[in-house]
Amino acid sequence: MKVALVVLDSVGLGYLPDAPAFGDEGADTLDHVVLKTGVPLRNLPKLGLGNVPGVHTLPEEAEPMAAFGRMKEKNQGKDTTTGHWEFVGIQLEHPFRTFPEGFPPEVIEAFEKAIGRGVLLNKPYSGTEAIKDYGEEHLKTGKPIVYTSADSVFQIAAHVDVVPLETLYEWCEKAREILKGPYAVARVIARPFAGEPGNFYRLNEYRKDFALEPPENVLDRIKAAGLEVVGVGKIPDIYAHRGFTREVHTDDNSDGIKKTLALLEEDFEGLVFTNLVDFDSKYGHRRDPFGYAAALYEFDRALPKFLERLGEHDHLWIVSDHGNDPTFPGTDHTREYGMLLAVGPGLAGRDLGTRETFADVAASLAKVFGIAWDGPGEAFV
Repeated sequence: MKVALVVLDSVGLGYLPDAPAFGDEGADTLDHVVLKTGVPLRNLPKLGLGNVPGVHTLPEEAEPMAAFGRMKEKNQGKDTTTGHWEFVGIQLEHPFRTFPEGFPPEVIEAFEKAIGRGVLLNKPYSGTEAIKDYGEEHLKTGKPIVYTSADSVFQIAAHVDVVPLETLYEWCEKAREILKGPYAVARVIARPFAGEPGNFYRLNEYRKDFALEPPENVLDRIKAAGLEVVGVGKIPDIYAHRGFTREVHTDDNSDGIKKTLALLEEDFEGLVFTNLVDFDSKYGHRRDPFGYAAALYEFDRALPKFLERLGEHDHLWIVSDHGNDPTFPGTDHTREYGMLLAVGPGLAGRDLGTRETFADVAASLAKVFGIAWDGPGEAFV
């Protein structure tokens, strides 16, 4: 038996009750993309997505093929790590720290000492704008471009002709050592770029995330039970490569879909955990609703292939970790309900309602695999 857990990264289903505290009242990623673009989604509604409370742009299905619902995020945040950690049963006592004014002198000075040179920027900034505005100075000085966002991240951008990839990764490891304790951020991210002034571009295939190591979670339990835990795409990065038996790199959503489908045809028991990140990184942050719609259409068209590859006892669960409404002001994530569609034995047509935490995914994984679970969440299976 396999469970394919597929994260449609940032495909939120409307703003949460506490969204005003995050400046996100009115955000609604899925509905706003469909309204703006008219993208024809045929298969997601068949699973029951249009039956979920708060989804207004897709038709309801009389006999949905999946169990359907939405999830509140209990952790206080709206970033990748916060949502993904909650999926596997980690509820945070305190949110990951953010730095809306940039990183304090003690952090920057320690980092500059570690790498032997100064840095540029040190503010919340769009990644594409950072290399546009500071790339030329970086070429002249060799100083890396350090920036953050509304998320708990320390991002380092450097041109590959000035700073070799391995050096950039070493700098990230040094930053990771500094950014612990009172200055702990969820992720340090290497952001290599190339090109000439006026035409810089990011090399997303060489991006690398250095995450905090998570506490024990359901992935550890599944692995300890002797089952496979296959991380596809950025998933292993989010958990500091802990809890996996295998890691599968992907280039983009298309590659992630292809490789997940191939894994469903392999003969093993366990979890295939996939993140399709293009929704978020390529289209949400860049406020591109038509690119976002094309990514939704691509996944929607692939859904029948996922269903065809499910064995009699297999499951396909489709979730989302936050929103990133490409029609909303700004360039940051938006605090929204997570999607929940679950295909598997006995699940068709069940209304799962509004779940109180993303950790219901962890409890459900433990239930399906017959593993003891004393963590948070209630199983929906």
